[in-house]
Amino acid sequence: MNKRVDVCIVGGGPGGALLANLLAKQNVSVLLVERTNDFAKAFRGEHLNEEGESVLKQHGIYERIEQLGLLKMETLEYWHHGECIKTIFPDEKVGHLGIHVPQAHLLQAILEQAKHYPSFDYALNTTVKELIQNEQGQYTAVRAIQNGKEVLIESQLIIGADGRYSSIRKLANIDSTVRSHGYDLLWARIPAPENWSPSIKMAQVNGMQISLFTQAKGFVQVGWNIEKGSFSTLRKEPFTPFIEKLCLAFPQLAASVKQHIQSWQDFVPLDVFSSMAEQWGRNGVVLIGDAVHTMTPTGAYGLNSALMDAHLLAEMLLQNEQFDFVSCATKRKHEIERIQATQIEKEQKFSEAFVILS
Repeated sequence: MNKRVDVCIVGGGPGGALLANLLAKQNVSVLLVERTNDFAKAFRGEHLNEEGESVLKQHGIYERIEQLGLLKMETLEYWHHGECIKTIFPDEKVGHLGIHVPQAHLLQAILEQAKHYPSFDYALNTTVKELIQNEQGQYTAVRAIQNGKEVLIESQLIIGADGRYSSIRKLANIDSTVRSHGYDLLWARIPAPENWSPSIKMAQVNGMQISLFTQAKGFVQVGWNIEKGSFSTLRKEPFTPFIEKLCLAFPQLAASVKQHIQSWQDFVPLDVFSSMAEQWGRNGVVLIGDAVHTMTPTGAYGLNSALMDAHLLAEMLLQNEQFDFVSCATKRKHEIERIQATQIEKEQKFSEAFVILS
């Protein structure tokens, strides 16, 4: 089975979905390819900042997400030995310190809009296996497996929006420089206690950061930094002393923690690193989001950067008959380098927030 489109976007996360939406709106034929059988797959970086919020509002998507459900953070709190020692409130002009948006709501809002355009199509349960080059070395098609059957998708432009372990980046032989940040992360999601306010709460235990992110629908996401590569050793140790540290750091959360985090299996480990591809595209392939610049969880920049990538790339594709990819990539690369430097600075200076108690 063969298909032919102007643009084939591989990866149905927020960045890929938004790019498909924006191009289809301007009558560019787009096929959005997703390897799973559902766009609303598990995802943990679900916090919008002002940049992501602005992009979604500009394209008339934010209002629909509000209808589906989101949650604005009212405070950023720093806790020490079970007590709140510092509270930061939002700028009145902004009105929040981040917005939790469930990925299912975000993707539903984007795709509802995209499906109104005849030039938009999508393919679920489809895994790309090969990039096809013509005699001039341009990538002009992808060979994929959809529901067990081979499909050839011919396209003038192939977008890799398929995440930190991007298959498109590897198949296009684009190298990526990876930076270790010295820690990994344990995620857990538990019900919020009664009267829990929409907030981000931070604490430090044994020199490592613990973060609580309030989520829509009454949940709290726990993010616990651990030493890089230590989880395999850590999980061999007794669990109770480890989890007691979380209860001591945030006493309000203790009952929910003890009920819902009862073993190492209740944590999901994340291999934390940042990266930057040497090239943002070549020979008819372009990368966006984590596929080209993986971010750490610090500051919740990943989702927002992917949305901005999609916004700017769509703008440049639609404005230029001869797509000036080098200018697009250079402009965006400088901004991502700045954000990644900010993440490193935030990680290095995290302990300073607690010095006042020394």
